[in-house]
Amino acid sequence: MKLDIKPWVLTTLYSGKIEIWSYETGSVVKAIDVTNVPVRAGKFVARKNWVVVGSDDFQIRVYNYNTGERVAQFEAHPDYIRSIAIHPTRSYVLTSSDDYTVKLWNWDNNWKLEQIFEGHQHYVMSVAFNPKDSNTFASACLDKTVKIWSLGSKVPNFTLLAPESKGFNYVDYYPHGDKPYLITSSDDKSVKVWDYQTKSCVATLEGHSSNVSFAVFHSELPLIISGSEDASIKIWNSNTYKLEKSLNYSMERAWCVATKKGSSLMAVGFDTGHVVVKLGDDKPLLSMDPMGKIVYSKHTDIYSSVIKASDAQLGDGEILPLTHKELGSIEIFPSTLKHSPNGRFVTVTGDNEYIIYTALAWRNKMYGPALDFVWAQDSNYYAIRESASSVKIYKNFKEKTSGQIDLIYAADKLFGGTLLTVKSDGFVSLYNWDTGDLVRRIDVEAEDVVWSENGELMLIVSSETAYALRFDKDIFQEHLNNGTIDPQEGCEDCFEVLYDVQDQIVSGQWVGDVFIYTSSSNRLNYLVGGSINNLAHFDKTMYLLGYLPRDNKVYVADKDINILSYYLSLSVLEFQTVVLRGDLDQADELMANIDPKDIPKIARFLEQQGFKEKALELTNDSEQKFELAIETLNLTLAQEIAEQDNSPHKWKKLGDIAMANWNLKLAKEAFIRCKDYASLLLLYISVNDVAGLKKLSDECVIAGKFNLAFSSAWAASDLSTCSEILLKTDRPAEAVLLSKAYEKNNTIDDKLSQWKLYLNGIGKERLSSRLLDMKQNKSEAAVEKTEETLIDLEEE
Repeated sequence: MKLDIKPWVLTTLYSGKIEIWSYETGSVVKAIDVTNVPVRAGKFVARKNWVVVGSDDFQIRVYNYNTGERVAQFEAHPDYIRSIAIHPTRSYVLTSSDDYTVKLWNWDNNWKLEQIFEGHQHYVMSVAFNPKDSNTFASACLDKTVKIWSLGSKVPNFTLLAPESKGFNYVDYYPHGDKPYLITSSDDKSVKVWDYQTKSCVATLEGHSSNVSFAVFHSELPLIISGSEDASIKIWNSNTYKLEKSLNYSMERAWCVATKKGSSLMAVGFDTGHVVVKLGDDKPLLSMDPMGKIVYSKHTDIYSSVIKASDAQLGDGEILPLTHKELGSIEIFPSTLKHSPNGRFVTVTGDNEYIIYTALAWRNKMYGPALDFVWAQDSNYYAIRESASSVKIYKNFKEKTSGQIDLIYAADKLFGGTLLTVKSDGFVSLYNWDTGDLVRRIDVEAEDVVWSENGELMLIVSSETAYALRFDKDIFQEHLNNGTIDPQEGCEDCFEVLYDVQDQIVSGQWVGDVFIYTSSSNRLNYLVGGSINNLAHFDKTMYLLGYLPRDNKVYVADKDINILSYYLSLSVLEFQTVVLRGDLDQADELMANIDPKDIPKIARFLEQQGFKEKALELTNDSEQKFELAIETLNLTLAQEIAEQDNSPHKWKKLGDIAMANWNLKLAKEAFIRCKDYASLLLLYISVNDVAGLKKLSDECVIAGKFNLAFSSAWAASDLSTCSEILLKTDRPAEAVLLSKAYEKNNTIDDKLSQWKLYLNGIGKERLSSRLLDMKQNKSEAAVEKTEETLIDLEEE
């Protein structure tokens, strides 16, 4: 099994097939019938668009995974092929087999056999290249040894021996540079971690109840993953070697595993299928203080960088060319990293511990055991969760002797801010940092709680929706003084629900009364009064780093610590904040600070908030100005804009609104300018404008709108024009009937003649001959009607 750089996983099957699955869609991308015997090994070679597979018919086969074409095939061993390893940079492939050997092949040299590595005394079950030194590799064998080899050497560099084991099924190297470790799994139900420099066993992990098929270090996380024929997958801490979690997918025996570099994904193959699991998330561990200093971690190494004022000159979406400084390393593998609100301290948590460092000198200030750590809005306070039943509050780095929280329910997680939020199953409880009193219990399954800097606004983020609430500290204090707070529910009156947000929020921050956030749909948005405004679209998941008022920039980062910036004016945010608070006078004062390029944004905001007249005064965008003029019924201004643009759409809209407001003169002009003949017909009929109807009829004829032309002439009682339109549109029969029924002058004969000519022209001469000519003698007209003189339409 192997994960590709694409969202694919390669599975090799006992049936002799290989399949490439998309783990995003859960569907098969490509299936290839390789052979009729088991295919035990397979690897992607992304740089060649290949998959290389080995099977029990002793063959190595190479396929192009885009086309399914077989690129190469050859017999590699005289026995079953157990394992394949791809050199990270060179054109080398290692294969191991039940023939006790490992072989090196060169695809650039027509798959020439470059070297045979001999020395094992049993089946060679697994091979792996050393990521720190790709000139060396390890082989694991059922002869109870792991041998370390160098390319070009016929003998192993050394051998790791475990005489008490039942032989090794798998070997894998530690993927990072800080530990010279490799890991093995065995049929003795154990996993062993080895130091290949001291050639000693560092740790033995026990817990499986059957043969252990594999054990690997996760490529990104501080985890060891092992799988066994007992159907379980066990997740171990690679620093403490403690068992973190045991998984069982009820898919029978586990055989193979793959992790993806740069990702938290893990794929596992079983007897009856495979699963792809995400361990944790891809959120980068970085934090920015209010001055633009960034601290981040890569594994256990800590780095810092600074966003300078000159970086703000870059355009939106450009990656900042930051310089990085190494601050040092930490003993724990970090899971969170966060500045204190004042920026003076940085907290790192991981391995069930927390450490507080000074941000400038990176000195250890405080440490201790903790499952969670959160800062209060006042950086003198913080809280830790030691267990589901223990939460402790600290002030000035000392545990408070009074005012601690009396937990009623199990604490699953903590959130910091103005109030200390404790998450339980299906609800959150908010507590006062000073007194430990319950402020409010809210029934919501929260994933995050974010407070504004002034402590008035709170956003509770759930999986699908977010809820914005306003906290009134004075009301809470009043109830606290009166002793009217419910010990189970808290103070209901001190929170007011402002709005909810139907979006999946990934990360966010309040700036004044505006909430800036990134979403799961890869967008950078900001909320103003419940209205979502978009700033940017991304092609991958991005995380909000923060907002720097000095730069008027929002900063975001991806999982690889690439930092981008987007313009968002602080003056605009301040203006929007005071408008939301209803202080329009102060908003007018702030207008002097607004950059002209932000005026359209301000106008749109005022329009959304219902201040359309004010928005009309400000906007310099003709489209928005026209729409606002229409909405505020400033039809004179709307007419001026329509005359400047001479857009039929604008004239049509203006005509409709003028008509609705009984400004018939303006409506008439607008409909004429946009040539809305249907509306003009309605207007002329309404006011009985006969001259207008006749003129409209003529214009409709020119425009080819004969139905409207006829209706206009008919409304004007212009029967001759009606007849002309009927004749013009090849309807002489209707013209004759119209003339017979309504016209007083004797014009029916001319129309009858045109009818006959029309019938003759379409090959209906017999029908034409039966039409009665009104000029014939009346006596002829009185001739007895016979069957011959009747017109049989069915016959014709």
